[in-house]
Amino acid sequence: MTMNSRIAPALARALEGKGYTKMTEVQEAVLTDEAAGADLLVSAQTGSGKTVAFGLAIAPTLLGDDDRFDHAAAPLALVVAPTRELALQVQRELLWLYGEAGARIVSCVGGMDARSERKALERGCHIVVGTPGRLRDHIERKSLDMSSLRAVVLDEADEMLDFGFREDLEFILEGAPDDRRTLLFSATVPKSIADIARRYQTNAVRLSTVSERQQHADIEYRALSVAPADRENALINVLRFYEAERAIVFCATREGVNRLSARLGNRGFAAVALSGELSQKERTHALQALRDGRARVCIATDVAARGLDLPGLELVVHSDLPTNSDVLKHRSGRTGRAGQQGVCVMIVPQNQRGRMNRLLRGAHIEAEWGEAPSLNDIKAKDRERLLNDPSLHQDYDEEALSEARELLALHSPEKIAAAFLHRMQSSTPSAEDLMVMPAAGERTKTARREPFVGGAWFKLTAGRNQRAEPRWLLPMICRMGDVTRNEVGAIEIGDTETLFEIAADHAERFAAHVKASGGAEGSIYIHPANAPTNKPQNRVREERPKRKFEPRTEARPEAMDRPARPAKRADDVERPARPAERPEPVARPARAVRPERTERPERAERPQGARPAKARDDKPFRKPGAEEKRARPASPTAPRYNPDDGPPRRRDEQAEAGPAEQRPRKAYGAKPKFRANPDKPKPPFAGKSHFRKADSPDARPAAGNAAPKPGGSPSKFKSKGKPKLHRASYDDGQQSFKRVKRKGPKPGRS
Repeated sequence: MTMNSRIAPALARALEGKGYTKMTEVQEAVLTDEAAGADLLVSAQTGSGKTVAFGLAIAPTLLGDDDRFDHAAAPLALVVAPTRELALQVQRELLWLYGEAGARIVSCVGGMDARSERKALERGCHIVVGTPGRLRDHIERKSLDMSSLRAVVLDEADEMLDFGFREDLEFILEGAPDDRRTLLFSATVPKSIADIARRYQTNAVRLSTVSERQQHADIEYRALSVAPADRENALINVLRFYEAERAIVFCATREGVNRLSARLGNRGFAAVALSGELSQKERTHALQALRDGRARVCIATDVAARGLDLPGLELVVHSDLPTNSDVLKHRSGRTGRAGQQGVCVMIVPQNQRGRMNRLLRGAHIEAEWGEAPSLNDIKAKDRERLLNDPSLHQDYDEEALSEARELLALHSPEKIAAAFLHRMQSSTPSAEDLMVMPAAGERTKTARREPFVGGAWFKLTAGRNQRAEPRWLLPMICRMGDVTRNEVGAIEIGDTETLFEIAADHAERFAAHVKASGGAEGSIYIHPANAPTNKPQNRVREERPKRKFEPRTEARPEAMDRPARPAKRADDVERPARPAERPEPVARPARAVRPERTERPERAERPQGARPAKARDDKPFRKPGAEEKRARPASPTAPRYNPDDGPPRRRDEQAEAGPAEQRPRKAYGAKPKFRANPDKPKPPFAGKSHFRKADSPDARPAAGNAAPKPGGSPSKFKSKGKPKLHRASYDDGQQSFKRVKRKGPKPGRS
């Protein structure tokens, strides 16, 4: 092949060793005179060789006039990729491309050991490939020196913005030198990518390949219309029909990936899973198993929809519809790469045909609509593959032929061929029988359900306690047993289990499908059961009579032809006839003349005390002791606040204590607010001790000096009496609510 003169000699030798005979359009575009040394904004279709393109574009900037790199020190180029798999793939591509030039390439991706990456950066490298988050982490930790960068490449830049890496990308670009080259490679150029290019590129050259705006000619698109309950069964039939060496199945969620990989593994497919919840080691092993041939099917989320290159990938299946047209193109672009042919199959439920048509129009893709491969189609395809098997047309050595003659001597050719067919059929998964779907655009009336004849009963390990409802029980029963709702009879929901009935002619097939699927879905199991006690075993459900709504054929009778109203009966009450003329109104008597109002005397002329005062007995509800309260003179001083009485009250709310039986009950240790002589005002508090002296005229007799009871003899011993409860005073500076016991001064002593 005649190499472009702008390709570095070391890279040209690597391309020849790899077997390159022709450059792709995007690779030729980056080698033009206009793109030499300038910032580039390149958009090209998936599988067009963008990785080799930007490797060729930055080579003159990194190598200059030299044929090989010097000693590795600070990195000269930085390549940023959105996913771990794509970053590791870019590293592998650049390793063989720059192998002749002696380049040292280091990867920095999430999920790998950061300490090993830090040591590799400290030893020196020429090119660093990584994901945005891990690269920013190394930059913040001063592990990645960007002072010597000459070029920064953003691969699949639109996807990085979709993943939310905008802040990380801006941090990386702002930390790079101002005189570096910035190359943006993307399948599409939305407004967000144009904004990044306007902010961080200088006089960027816009390159767009022609084939970007055309349908991918190397991919055959097929849209299969299936019943919503047959989506997974249709997927199994598609994989069996095409028998691709390598296939990838896209799901919308991680839960869908886990469920589908488990079911395909149980059916005998060599399948691996690829989703964001797996560690980097598990994801790498899954892709390596697919490349080595140990696995033939990869079930993945959209994490594998961008930039992932799997050599020999022949089939792409959309188990769940993509979210938009761009995702549809990127998913489908995993096949048909580098001039190879591929097939893209979209499994479309009947109720999502309109959405699929909108996605195809947005992606400018023309797909062929049809039905999913049936059981007979798969059998015919297997027969065709068997007859055209390459092993039947190749030559064998004498040792293999001698063993064949020994088999022919022991068994007949028919028996040997039958054993060979049985061995092949047992090693391949069995196909599924799908429901017949109407043709595109055809509308069919809902068939009336036939009279249900009693069948077999089964039970589910879910009831009202598990919030079992027919709206999700019925689809699960149809999905696990491969039946339709017409074959399901009564459903009896209990507290812990649910009984349901299957038609007699479908009961055996239902039990076989349930057993083949494992007999469970999640934590719900299906087992055979007996009929409920209140339901007969063999009952026949009679068909309900059809209600006919036929239009009126006879003309409505005219007014003259209508039958007359029935005559009134004799016992009907006759209403009085309405008089023809109204009677004259009766004259009303004139109103009595109101006597003239005398003038009201002025305020000064009013007699004092003209309004008599009401007697006190007119108020039946009066508080007890109200008379005494009115007659009692006001206290010269306000009562002190007692914390045991609750929050302080206003003066007008404080009521004096009444008789002994009406006094409020005080808290423990509080002294009741009662004085023997209420007319005597309470002396003000002087801040002295609470204990009165013995010689005080108001002092009470001490317990030890108490007068003897009448009729008794004087006591020989003096009683010390009970210690008093002392309450802290708040007026003399003590701020404690705690009540303590103190003995105090003995009575009779000063």
